[in-house]
Amino acid sequence: MADLNTLKSDLAAGAFRDQIAKLYIDPARVDCETNRYMSMLDKFTELFTETDVHIFSAPGRSEIGGNHTDHQHGEVLAASINDDAVAVAAAIDAPEIQLLSEGYPMLSFSIDNVEKIDAEEGTTNALIRGVVDGLKKNGHKVGGFHAYVTSEVLSGSGLSSSAAFETLIGTIESGLYNNMEIDAVEIAKIGQYAENYHFGKPCGLLDQMACSVGSLVHIDFADPTNPVVEQVVFDFEGAGYSLCITDTKGSHANLTDDYAAIPAECKSVAAYFGKDFLNDVPEEDFMQAIPTLRAEGICNDRAIIRAIHFYGETKRAAGEAEALKSGDIQKFFELFKKSGDSSYKYLQNVYTNHDVEHQNVSVGLAVSDTVLGANGIARVHGGGFAGTIQAFVKNEAVADYQAAMNHVFGEGACAVLKIREFGGYQLV
Repeated sequence: MADLNTLKSDLAAGAFRDQIAKLYIDPARVDCETNRYMSMLDKFTELFTETDVHIFSAPGRSEIGGNHTDHQHGEVLAASINDDAVAVAAAIDAPEIQLLSEGYPMLSFSIDNVEKIDAEEGTTNALIRGVVDGLKKNGHKVGGFHAYVTSEVLSGSGLSSSAAFETLIGTIESGLYNNMEIDAVEIAKIGQYAENYHFGKPCGLLDQMACSVGSLVHIDFADPTNPVVEQVVFDFEGAGYSLCITDTKGSHANLTDDYAAIPAECKSVAAYFGKDFLNDVPEEDFMQAIPTLRAEGICNDRAIIRAIHFYGETKRAAGEAEALKSGDIQKFFELFKKSGDSSYKYLQNVYTNHDVEHQNVSVGLAVSDTVLGANGIARVHGGGFAGTIQAFVKNEAVADYQAAMNHVFGEGACAVLKIREFGGYQLV
């Protein structure tokens, strides 16, 4: 812990510049993030009386490979980013949590009662309660705390603001009461439990893993209760590339059926073989059965080509991880490009067939191809149909690319990100 006033003076004097630089990677952000921390300390002083405080950080995440493979128990490649949620927190003797997130009301509840409350589903309280519940169930110490939180991981951005928040709560409890010894993978699983059971959202584990573990993570979901998680270390910054995420400002309204159709159609193929998920069906058996699947009307043609996407994409995610581990960035980009092409042609999640006149993601990808040329590669990001696209761009071309995307989609649409080494992190 650190005395709040001393910590603020140390921050102002540059005592934590090296740590902050490692977290945010971009040198231009060090002063901004330092000022953010100092402002948070001032706000904490307004809200609470404790002076012995800690600072914790948890990143957002970006899916790099494995588009729509996790729900079929395939493989993915994801990364933590240098936009994060940060908490100034202090342990307290009382068995309660009081937390204020910037822009939201104060949250408060007793940690003596962490059973699910149905009326809390879909709320931030449910996420906090769920993380504490999961920690208790796993035998870890839990305790009360006061916290002030700010987040650069914008809700609805496709960068997993909820998973970053869950990781942040788990990291606070780990730092305040468990000597920062709770494993990052365990914190991720607890975050998923909180979101599935307490919050009521049946998400997979990709988001929490990337936020909690840090860097790039290759995950094999063949056994979803015990996924194989491998951290992949690769320095994109050193290789001369930045990660750009562009919000194409497409509406997510009326897309529920589009999102739901992807796993449903994949499962319709698996069901022919008596399986629940495509990963349990050998690819050669599926390919052999395509004429029968079509002739007998067992599933529609789109289901078949989406299954083809799955088999190729899960192998690509593994191949991308291997390419980065071996330092072969050109092989990685080759597979990244194929991932985007397959998502467009086979998975068909770039625009909805119900509204072909509005194709924000398609426009973003077309403009990206035109502007970037040999200076980068773009693909659909996350669930698709609306929302964001992702591009790896040579550092020297980033300014021009960002300007082009902002010109099309509005100022601030294109965020320039870096892949950070750390997941849940205790700065002080």
